[in-house]
Amino acid sequence: MSEGRLKDEMKEVTLLGNQGTQYHFGYAPEVLESFDNKHPGRDYFVKFNCPEFTSLCPVTGQPDFATLYISYIPEQKMVESKSLKLYLFSFRNHGDFHEDCVNIIMNDLISLMDPRYIEVWGKFTPRGGISIDPYCNWGRPGTKYEAMAEHRLMNHDLYPEKVDNR
Repeated sequence: MSEGRLKDEMKEVTLLGNQGTQYHFGYAPEVLESFDNKHPGRDYFVKFNCPEFTSLCPVTGQPDFATLYISYIPEQKMVESKSLKLYLFSFRNHGDFHEDCVNIIMNDLISLMDPRYIEVWGKFTPRGGISIDPYCNWGRPGTKYEAMAEHRLMNHDLYPEKVDNR
């Protein structure tokens, strides 16, 4: 692929390779960027593992730490990974409950990409002796992906892993 053609295809991606990265210290969905899916005729998963997610408890202001798993089947658009990193960083000083964080993230990614299917799973480290692992998903209504979302939700975490690291 020629360099000029690649630049044309990536013109909507402004953060990747940018040496003047600015970090947002408050919730910033506007930082998310997308690019064209080069394989829209094929179903495939894209999965992000984000082991350093942090947010704040909205009541105590104490930090919450999690590993986030974001998986989606793209349609026409895909999320650019550096913008996703900066977006997730913007939660660092954001106060919301764990369940709200994963749903907000999923909703923002649906708005950005309009994927066929998406799921977000947060595995938060314990505070007060208990951990919370919220999971949410969505499949495009009226399609096989809606049925897939229902099936995956109903069968989610049937065989939870042994937890020995928290």
